[in-house]
Amino acid sequence: MIQLLRASALAAFALCAGPGSAQELPAPTGETLLTVTGAIARTNDEGAALFDRAMLEGLEPVTIETETIWTEGPQTFTGVSLARLLDELGGEGETLMATAINDYAVEIPAGDVVEGGAIVAYLNNGEPMSVRDKGPLWIVYPYDASPDYRTEAIYSRSIWQLDRIDVLP
Repeated sequence: MIQLLRASALAAFALCAGPGSAQELPAPTGETLLTVTGAIARTNDEGAALFDRAMLEGLEPVTIETETIWTEGPQTFTGVSLARLLDELGGEGETLMATAINDYAVEIPAGDVVEGGAIVAYLNNGEPMSVRDKGPLWIVYPYDASPDYRTEAIYSRSIWQLDRIDVLP
């Protein structure tokens, strides 16, 4: 049954999806993991874009391997790039306000929203992340790719237990 729901959600998302499309997003069929609000053009719930896991998985998954200051050894993270997510929603802003389930919030400048940059990870080493293990969503940068990603500023933007993003103009 879960596979059928996932397939249905992906099919619905694929029909409505398309970068910058003015169409509304399909409604999530599973538990909402991420809510995006603010300066976005595509929504599915009164000015917000709600995503379940299947919808996030349908947005061209990206996998990066990197070490982090919070884990032991190289880790493999899979998720959707922030750039792809905002492109899908027609998001245009100067800052992202990313907020965790415990209301911890951090500002991410638009300059961080680049292909090959940060992702909204939903898998760590091929497994969904529990709340206890920094999940279900974690903004992860490719820390090993450049010294620019190994700074206190970037580490502070690597918010785990992410559940909301507000795109600020």
